[in-house]
Amino acid sequence: MRGATVIEFAAAMPNCVSSGASGEEPGEGAVYERGEAQLPWYALQVRPRYEKFVAGMLRNKGVEEYVPLYTSVRRWSDRSVKLPLPLFPGYVFCRLDWSRRVAPVLTTPGVLRVVGVGSTPLEVDERELQAVRAIEKSGHAARPWPMPEVGDRVCIEHGPLCGVEGVLVGLKKHRRLVVSVSLLRRSVAVEIEEHWARPVKRWTPKQVRSLAASSAPAGALVS
Repeated sequence: MRGATVIEFAAAMPNCVSSGASGEEPGEGAVYERGEAQLPWYALQVRPRYEKFVAGMLRNKGVEEYVPLYTSVRRWSDRSVKLPLPLFPGYVFCRLDWSRRVAPVLTTPGVLRVVGVGSTPLEVDERELQAVRAIEKSGHAARPWPMPEVGDRVCIEHGPLCGVEGVLVGLKKHRRLVVSVSLLRRSVAVEIEEHWARPVKRWTPKQVRSLAASSAPAGALVS
């Protein structure tokens, strides 16, 4: 991560990994009640291959969690197997209220750290997670992808990803839309049709001031 560090918390580690069941109801002593959609998202760093286990434990405590998945096909000599794997290996997203008790979350078996700077946890941009959710639900092939340093910023105007913004990469006929979670410096790529995308206009500061001046009422000051 560029410019970001992580806050470390002591976490109890189980002797073995069990598979977290999905769709469980919050257990007794839930940390948060459901319906707190206004709470910000944070990124928890977890032990390798603990993403689903931690998500299940958090869900059982009443914490809203999110582990984006994609389908990976593993081929052997006699068969092929489809496996659901995390799009962001080693991370679980969850909503937290730092004004209330968070120790039950941070001491969940498998949780290592919460991403932040110095002693301050950093929120994950919800718009970025919404874009990731749209990709996950689109049904199009997605995969983890390096954070793009260059590329054309586009907005998707057609298809199941309509409204999603990202960076267009790849050669003609092999176009991919890359959506990033800036805090983690990690990205997700999904295959798209080139005609779905249109360039996103980026205004320079000079253009913004010029546009504001041309639309301001007579006599108004534009800084």
